[in-house]
Amino acid sequence: MSDIGVDEEPKMKAENFLPDDYTPAEDEPFMNERQLEYFRRKLIDWKKDLLADSRDTIEGLQDSTRNIPDVADRASEETDRALELRTRDRQRKLVSKIDAALRRIDEGEYGYCEVTGEPISLKRLDARPIATMSLEAQERHERREKVHRDD
Repeated sequence: MSDIGVDEEPKMKAENFLPDDYTPAEDEPFMNERQLEYFRRKLIDWKKDLLADSRDTIEGLQDSTRNIPDVADRASEETDRALELRTRDRQRKLVSKIDAALRRIDEGEYGYCEVTGEPISLKRLDARPIATMSLEAQERHERREKVHRDD
């Protein structure tokens, strides 16, 4: 039985080690081992940050359960709390999208548009590593969504 913690990453193969300044480039094969490792790390780091923020929020909410006699101050505190909880809910949904992206990396589907099957641009993936559609497919999807909302 090993003493590996829950938050620890699995051991990486030697060829997966990347220099800290590595950035995927258009002139290398799309979604090669280095690019996949780059995006895996980016997603894992993002998830760790979100989970740390959530822990801080929970601790903060537990610490701030106090009786505030002034009605305006209490209302302000409740509004702040509601906003914080909505933010955490959005982040919870984001964590599940990050987990889905990590699964796509493991399954060899990461970086390809779920609509067209074409590669998603590296610039788009770098900016939004959970993207599942190419920019063009996303724009078409949003236009169709807007048309249906207007009906």
